[in-house]
Order: sequence, then structure tokens, then C-alpha cells
Amino acid sequence: MDVLHVSVLPDFILRLDYANGEQRQFDMKPLLQMSPWNRIAAPERFEKAYIDYGTVVWPGNIDIAPETLYADSIPLPRPSGQRVSA
Repeated sequence: MDVLHVSVLPDFILRLDYANGEQRQFDMKPLLQMSPWNRIAAPERFEKAYIDYGTVVWPGNIDIAPETLYADSIPLPRPSGQRVSA
């Protein structure tokens, strides 16, 4: 499932917009203690997240598997009437 857009929220949270219309939230804090993500543990580095090849990446060749992002993220509620396409 490809990520189309990422928003960096306070406290190392990512808000993810998926190709199927879903919006999900991913907490990066548990990963920031491990390599290679410990290199982006400072807010000014973490905020440089962007999308490449359907997943979230940071400068320095740091990324996270799209499957992990999806499986470990929390779905956000949709406004009433909004549907997700299959």
C-alpha cells in the first residue's frame, strides 16, 4: 500500500495519506532508539520526512518499510460520507 503524503506532527508522529484514500497515524518514538532511526531522533531532522517510492524517507538513506507503516499505524476517522476505495 503506497503512501502518497506524509505530515510530520508533534512528538514524532507521522500522519500518512494512502493511495486507497485511508489516513493513518504512525508513532515513530519506539523506533527512534534503534539504528538507523536514532539518526533522525532530533525534531529538526525528523521534520525532513518526505515520500519516495511509496514510503516515508529521510535524508541519509533512512526509510521505513511501507508494510510496517501500515501494519503498525492507527486508522484515522473519516468525515461522514467519505468512502475508501478498494
